[in-house]
Amino acid sequence: MSESSAEVVANAATAAVAASAAGAAGGWRRATGIAGVAIGVVAAGAAAGVALERMTVGRGIRQKARLALDSAGPYGSLRGMPGKAFADDGTELYYEVDDLDPEAAPAAIGPRRRRLFGRKAPAPVTVVFSHGYCLSQDSWHFQRAALRGVVRTVHWDQRSHGRSGRGVAQGRDEPVTIEQLGRDLKAVIDAAAPEGPIVLVGHSMGGMTVMALADQYPELVRERVVGVAFVGTSSGRLGEVNYGLPVAGVNAVRRVLPGVLKVMGQRAELVEKGRRATADLFAGVIKRYSFASRDVDPAIARFAERMIESTPIDVVAEYYPAFNDHDKTEALAHFADMPVLVLAGVQDLVTPSEHSEAIADLLPDAELVLVPDAGHLVMLEHPEVVTDRLADLLTRTGAVPAGATVKGYGSTSTAQPG
Repeated sequence: MSESSAEVVANAATAAVAASAAGAAGGWRRATGIAGVAIGVVAAGAAAGVALERMTVGRGIRQKARLALDSAGPYGSLRGMPGKAFADDGTELYYEVDDLDPEAAPAAIGPRRRRLFGRKAPAPVTVVFSHGYCLSQDSWHFQRAALRGVVRTVHWDQRSHGRSGRGVAQGRDEPVTIEQLGRDLKAVIDAAAPEGPIVLVGHSMGGMTVMALADQYPELVRERVVGVAFVGTSSGRLGEVNYGLPVAGVNAVRRVLPGVLKVMGQRAELVEKGRRATADLFAGVIKRYSFASRDVDPAIARFAERMIESTPIDVVAEYYPAFNDHDKTEALAHFADMPVLVLAGVQDLVTPSEHSEAIADLLPDAELVLVPDAGHLVMLEHPEVVTDRLADLLTRTGAVPAGATVKGYGSTSTAQPG
């Protein structure tokens, strides 16, 4: 992206702030198109503007293509046994459990079958997946499809995301914090996996959630967590990320973005209209900040777009400040004595791979995997790599036997009703 294009976007964001501050209804409505573009950037996990390619296909054709992909795409269709947990502020947190396949369970237990505290066999390992900002539990579609029946898994939606309830504390104008997300994860574990060993898997904000859990509940990590995977995440210093922009563009966007977000959160209904009106631009931004491969399956790109689109604009706005405050570097020490996977896309513009390398430096026994030609949504872009390394981690933790075979990476043939 050129310096001049970055300045154009920065100037556009400044204009949006000025228009909203003026308070004139007409001025605000004219600014909603610009606001929709800016929100698209943030919703993709990026705190900056980008230059967008000129659209060369008619709008009607693009709309029909999106509808076709929505109706035909199988991604996000997997469902498990539903459950609800409640955060310390009363927020309802939705989760789903995929249990071991009864026919596969004996093989999975294998030599571990023995009496333990009155049991014939120890409680199975539960793998808890935490998703990222503006996504949902469905972002783990490929990994979920591959592991179904092989290991017990829990997939949950973070507060105000997916099927979880709107954050109760945020309804009282209390800010979202990464610490709160750590407590939310503890509530889900208490409800969905109250006993037995745990493997924690977190992508982006989900990885930060895992770190916050360890920071506040070190005894839980010490007594029950047997492995952890950090995918495309960071332990801090996110305020230094440049999101692929030149210095001038980064500084300009950082200067105006907090004001833009504050106003957008207050005018959510109008901004949502502008967001829908700029759907084509929005899709281009998401693709740039989510993927690095040129040949990403259009159905996958549309799947990511739908997840991000479903995140309300006021939720996007209220979460953003929490990332600049995030610093959980010291919490990583709680994972030092267990198997750890640290994985990132080399071309991730949202949480650059250098942040994953920094995590691995503090956990010298961790496996560090840097995936070429991969962006922020590496688990969707290169699912085979992520699932392969995750399966290896689960083998090292004893969650699955060495001879276990995971299913096809994209298969939905084992989807359960519900």
